[in-house]
Amino acid sequence: MLKSYIFAAAAFAVPAAPAAAQAQGAAPQTIKKADLIARADAAFAADDTNKDGSLNAAEIQAEQSKELEQVRAQLAARIKAAFTQLDTNKDGQLSLQEFSASVPAIKINETPQQVLQKLDTNKDGKISAAEFRAPRVAAFDRADANKDGVVTMEEAQRAAAAQRK
Repeated sequence: MLKSYIFAAAAFAVPAAPAAAQAQGAAPQTIKKADLIARADAAFAADDTNKDGSLNAAEIQAEQSKELEQVRAQLAARIKAAFTQLDTNKDGQLSLQEFSASVPAIKINETPQQVLQKLDTNKDGKISAAEFRAPRVAAFDRADANKDGVVTMEEAQRAAAAQRK
């Protein structure tokens, strides 16, 4: 039952937040209403273990327990995979050096003067809100391939790939 509510919420959120939905693996980019209803009905039927056409507290609890266990198993698998990747010498322990290697280095590529010079387009020695916003808006506009005012996950991934080239 819970999965049907989660799925329905995710499906309705897709048009408003496709990037978030895809990042979480919650739902496809689009879904037809008939498909949503079919999935909800199938989830309901699976949760209605006594087949009386309604869900009681015990059936809801059973489904929640099952889903919680699935989430725990997925999380445990992700943790194990991350640990295995970080444990470069394969001794079953993470040294400070191994752990530190996983933390991205923080670098400042430009001095404050360089940032000011780059963003201060009117050269008044200060950065206005419009000047501060301009590079971000330009990056958004470059990513918004279909110019609909929304950057989808696919558009963001394409823009990031293009920037790496």
